[in-house]
Amino acid sequence: MLFEDTVTDFHTYHVNLLKLAYNNLIKQEPFSNPAPNPIDREFMEQFAELAEGFEQHQGWAFEEGQAVMTRLVRAYPQLVHLVARDLFWLFGGDCLHHMADEELELFAQLDEARAEAERENRPFDYLAERTRLFNT
Repeated sequence: MLFEDTVTDFHTYHVNLLKLAYNNLIKQEPFSNPAPNPIDREFMEQFAELAEGFEQHQGWAFEEGQAVMTRLVRAYPQLVHLVARDLFWLFGGDCLHHMADEELELFAQLDEARAEAERENRPFDYLAERTRLFNT
């Protein structure tokens, strides 16, 4: 997936999820420790850089996102619930191994609906469509 030059609802939605995840994680042990160990501190720095890079449409953010999400699952499995599943889908690759088949199907449907709207040059409310699909 390539970044578009303009900010979209899709992009803004995922930027907000990254920021929310970061804010949720820094409130939890081991990250809330006033003197975190270097490995934990480095992980949170990496997460912050990912959020900033994604917000600024940096192409490396997708590969880095896969690495950060995979590292989260492996190193901090007790905190995975603080990160929206949308981010696992967004970054794809190895992240998809940590998602249930039902989730994968719903996200695929959501992507198909968004792509169809783009092909037809129609507006697409990502959050509304996501809510509709996931709440049925």
